[in-house]
Amino acid sequence: MKINVSGHHCDISESVNEDIQEKFAKIANHFPTLVAIDVIVTKEHGEYSVEIATKYEGSSIGVKGKGDVMYPAIFQARKKLDAALSHRKGQLKGSLHEKPKVTTPEIAHEIIQDMDLN
Repeated sequence: MKINVSGHHCDISESVNEDIQEKFAKIANHFPTLVAIDVIVTKEHGEYSVEIATKYEGSSIGVKGKGDVMYPAIFQARKKLDAALSHRKGQLKGSLHEKPKVTTPEIAHEIIQDMDLN
């Protein structure tokens, strides 16, 4: 899985990049069909904002985490992404288990009502 990390109004050091790669590698293990994750770290007015966007099984998923410190904001966004992906995975599995169609034979009185007895 490819993880694209970028910073807006803040520099992403090599250690922060490695830490983000390590944290999101766990999500890649749980959801192997993920191809790429885009992580954007923004600093505005002393507050960090982390936006994560990805596509999973045909739907776009985007989450956002905020905090005064960068690492808790990243953790919050990762936690929200994990929840959103789990929700989507549940939706996909739920649609696989549709209720079975009724296959009971017709009742005799229904057959007789449909017959033209005149």
